[in-house]
Amino acid sequence: MPTEERRRAGFKQRTRLGAAREQLLSSTTPHDRTERLRLSMADGRVVATELTATNPVPNYERAAMDGYAVRAADTIGASPNSPVVVDALDRDADCRPGGAVPVHTGSEIPAGGDAVVKIEATEAVGDEIEIFETLAEGANVGPVGEDVAAGQSLYEPGHRLRPSDLGLLKSVGQTEIPVYQQPTVGVVPTGEELVEHDPDPGEIIETNGQTVSGLVDRWGGVATYRNTVTDDAAALRAAIQRDLTKDVIVTTGGSSVGERDLLPEVVDELGEVLVHGVAIKPGYPVGLGVVQETPVLMLPGNPVACIVTAQQFLRPALKRAGHMPVEPVPTRSATLERKLPSEPGTRTFSRVETSEGDVDSDDGELTATPVRTGGAGILSSVALADGWVVVPEQREGYSAGETVEVEHWEALP
Repeated sequence: MPTEERRRAGFKQRTRLGAAREQLLSSTTPHDRTERLRLSMADGRVVATELTATNPVPNYERAAMDGYAVRAADTIGASPNSPVVVDALDRDADCRPGGAVPVHTGSEIPAGGDAVVKIEATEAVGDEIEIFETLAEGANVGPVGEDVAAGQSLYEPGHRLRPSDLGLLKSVGQTEIPVYQQPTVGVVPTGEELVEHDPDPGEIIETNGQTVSGLVDRWGGVATYRNTVTDDAAALRAAIQRDLTKDVIVTTGGSSVGERDLLPEVVDELGEVLVHGVAIKPGYPVGLGVVQETPVLMLPGNPVACIVTAQQFLRPALKRAGHMPVEPVPTRSATLERKLPSEPGTRTFSRVETSEGDVDSDDGELTATPVRTGGAGILSSVALADGWVVVPEQREGYSAGETVEVEHWEALP
């Protein structure tokens, strides 16, 4: 749509958040690049092929408790009132008939032994051991592969590795594993008013690109943070074309319908604008497009709107591109301290501060206080908040005293 037409049309019709996100994700193709990494480098990475156990764990029969390794047949008839007496053998000896070898939890069962009598059911008398219980073969013995069997399937493609996973993989003999490469993102801040430092009147220090790049890194991607591009169609076109080798392109600023908001028209010339204007607040001027099969996210220039739309659109697109699971946002219930208004038909993300009550009193619950209900350009309202409350489209806000869910979105990996 030509610039003048877009300006006149404005945002009279806005796409619902869920529908907009679905259109973006349907145009985001997971890449197929893989690499092999040492276990020490693989925390947080995504498994690319099925991982199986090379070796069993344990790879030997082990004692399940402290006591003596014996032959079960030698304990037949033993009871608290009628013990069986066997010879006390050295710790490194084989377990011959009529003998008992001392073992500790986790130690290897000596050759010839097939059961372990717990130390509480024995008594040492000189060079002999009295046994006060009858044992079945295999009693108190952990078999080979009790924890993990050789060849057992451990992780499927798409699993995001945790430190405990890496410990398990090391225990079964894995040293290097195939993982998907991290998805790449070109981050392009736009706006002729942006500078890196020492702004003059009318100039603003560029922060959106840095913030988005940090989020990309936190969410498991690799960001290329570009220099600011001015509000010029040719320059914007070149910037987008330069990053078509990336899995995702993100621009900040220039996404609305003003005279200098040229990005939607540029993206539409190069490819297709899927969505322009979403029913969320802050962040409704966000644009979503695709150029040569590369998703292009046009995030608003207002800092809070930029962060909200990055979390709502960039994060799921990045996860999809890199085969990463999308973990739910950590939430906590809280009592709202003040009224929190919202526009019906629009999903609202309201920043809040939270505080714990006195745990020794009756009001030990979490409370949430709105930081600022408006002002998409007030970056400090997010930086100083503990999270946000999402007001659904069908609500006209929340009243003071209501229980709400606070999303701690910045804790997300």
